[in-house]
Amino acid sequence: MTGETDLPTLLASMSPKADNTEWVFASVREEDAAPLTAHAIAIFHEAEGLTLVLPRAAADDLKNVSTPMSRITLEVHSSLEAVGLTAAVAGALAEAGISANVVAAYYHDHIFVPKVSADRALAVLEGLSTTSD
Repeated sequence: MTGETDLPTLLASMSPKADNTEWVFASVREEDAAPLTAHAIAIFHEAEGLTLVLPRAAADDLKNVSTPMSRITLEVHSSLEAVGLTAAVAGALAEAGISANVVAAYYHDHIFVPKVSADRALAVLEGLSTTSD
């Protein structure tokens, strides 16, 4: 396993960056997913169907869709075995009253927050990184 595991190092070097895409979480039946999967950046199989993370524009005709979200990527290469990063990030955002949906990928953690809270969330994460130096 590669990537950083030391929590103080992870927090100090997380370099949160927001992208410009509006994302949504959408629930679809598996048999309806094929035309959408090319647009998805994440797919999760659940008993009720598939959850896809899609650009909002790709989900215009869907019924079960979340509010628009912004993605903030923590640019530090975090190990999947690191302990405490998700808790620290989610805790700081929760303290600010911002919901956070965290998706950990191989290299980076991606935090999805309501679009209306994106600027505040980015400021909270930048502050968390600064206070961890």
